[in-house]
Amino acid sequence: MSTFDFEKPIAELEEQLEKAQQIAEKGKVDMSASIKELEDNILKTKKEVYKNLTGWQKVQISRHPDRPYTLDYIKGIFDDFVELHGDRNVKDDLAMVGGIGSIEGKTYFIVGQQKGRNTKQRQMRNFGMANPEGYRKALRLFKLAEKFNKPIVTFIDTPGASPGLEAEERGQGEAIARNLLEMSKLKVPVICFIIGEGASGGALGIGVGDRVYMLEYTWYSVISPESCSSILWRSWDYKEKAADALNLTADDMLKNGLVDGIVKEPLGGAHNNPEEIFANVKKEIKKATKELRTLEPHDLMMQRIDKFSNMGVFNEEATA
Repeated sequence: MSTFDFEKPIAELEEQLEKAQQIAEKGKVDMSASIKELEDNILKTKKEVYKNLTGWQKVQISRHPDRPYTLDYIKGIFDDFVELHGDRNVKDDLAMVGGIGSIEGKTYFIVGQQKGRNTKQRQMRNFGMANPEGYRKALRLFKLAEKFNKPIVTFIDTPGASPGLEAEERGQGEAIARNLLEMSKLKVPVICFIIGEGASGGALGIGVGDRVYMLEYTWYSVISPESCSSILWRSWDYKEKAADALNLTADDMLKNGLVDGIVKEPLGGAHNNPEEIFANVKKEIKKATKELRTLEPHDLMMQRIDKFSNMGVFNEEATA
């Protein structure tokens, strides 16, 4: 498992624990007291480390290679998932996945960005960076959900929309803008989860929801810390400073009223206990669906439009 610099004190204790357990297994020495002390120290150290994470450190955790991706959440939360393919125009974009699944017999349409686990998969999934056809596929599924009056769940995890020339030639900006418009007008509940990286328009293209939640160790911003650093300082060396200035963490986003809630992750991140994070997300889906289903379609739509329209609005008062 990958270890970040700030996790080294934890890794060292875990290495000591592993050695103590090996000694206990191979020899006749009673190591129970030492093992218990190490386990307590590991838990204490983890709590201290993860309680005081910087913005950049949370960005690192959001990119952990073992972190669950969209298809993992779908498998862990929904029953009878059937994937749907293609935008009915150009091709099937594998960076954007979607389909139909159920929770306790209730049907949902699910859409999300999908990254890859190894080099081959990352190339196939384009590192989770969707092309215009990916966003058009997502919109096709959103419209199907509206047609059949089924709620929508989206999983956001992307470093941004595909930046290639071909994507721009096929209308990347228009595809994302179209999604923003059409999602705001959907007459069914839309519940969005940022499960990793939430970067720029690539995230917003499937992120206009009645409820938008961030997992505890994720980020959401108009630009990544590295890109921000390269623009402002002409170097990536200031990415930590940029991450703090961008206020991109879940706590910052909730404080600024840009998301509706934070889903608590297992200590150390979702990759440490995927089943726990699946259960937490599933609980929020059920809760949000129950609340949103009480609203009339028109009221649901207008509430969503008002919510996003009011972001960034402020009043200026004349001063003497």
